[in-house]
Amino acid sequence: MDESETDTAGTTREDPAEAILDAALINVPFDGWSETTLRNAARDAGYDLATARALYPRGAVDLALAFHRRGDAEMVRRLNEADLGALRFRDRIAAAVRFRLEAVEDRELVQRGSTLFALPQHAADGAKAIWGTADLIWRTLGDSSDDFNWYTKRATLSGVYGSTVLYWLGDTSEGHAATWEFLDRRIDDVMRVEKVKAQVRDNPVLGRAFALPMRMLGRIRPPRGVPADLPGQITPRG
Repeated sequence: MDESETDTAGTTREDPAEAILDAALINVPFDGWSETTLRNAARDAGYDLATARALYPRGAVDLALAFHRRGDAEMVRRLNEADLGALRFRDRIAAAVRFRLEAVEDRELVQRGSTLFALPQHAADGAKAIWGTADLIWRTLGDSSDDFNWYTKRATLSGVYGSTVLYWLGDTSEGHAATWEFLDRRIDDVMRVEKVKAQVRDNPVLGRAFALPMRMLGRIRPPRGVPADLPGQITPRG
C-alpha cells in the first residue's frame, strides 16, 4: 500500500493505514502489539478508533502482520535493485534473508511480534507470515518449480528464516556477524540435504526403490488457479 494518495484536486493525502502503522511502531516497544498500541496509534495519527478498527479489524494481530508485510516489501525492493547475477544461488538466498532482517530498524518490534505469534490463537498467523516471506523470496529469485518441490523449497526456507530470526534477536555481535555466519551454516545444511536427494534420485538401485513415491509426489501441484483456502492440487493420472 502506498504511503500517500492523491485526491481529485491533486492534493496528496496520507494513507490512514500507513499513518496508523507508523504511529504504532513508536508505541510497540512499550506496550507490545496490543489493544493499547492500536488505541494510541489511532490517536497519535489523528484518526478515530473506528477508522483504526476498520483498517485493522483484529487489532494488534493485523497491525503486526502489516508491519511484517512492510518488511517483506522492502526486501523485495532491495532484491530487485541488487545485482545478484554473479552469486551462487545459495548466496542469493542468503542475501534475501539478510535483506529481510535488515529491513527491521528496531529488533524490539520483531521480539514483541514473536511473543504475540507464540500465543496459540495467533500461531497460525505467524506461520503463514513466515511462509509468505519464504514464498516471496523464491518468487522474486525466479523459482519456476511446478511440483512437490514448490512446497519443499518454501518449507525448508521457512525453517531457515525462522531459526535465523530467533538467533538474530539474541545476537550481540558487531554488525550481526554471528547471525550471518549462522545463516550460512543453515543454508549449507540445506544444500547438503539437496545433494543427498539428488544422489538418491540418480542412484539406479535407490532410484527404482523410490520410483513410486516420487511419481506420486510429482503429481502434486502448487496452489495456482485453485481456491485460496486450498493447499494445492493433484494432477490426474496420465
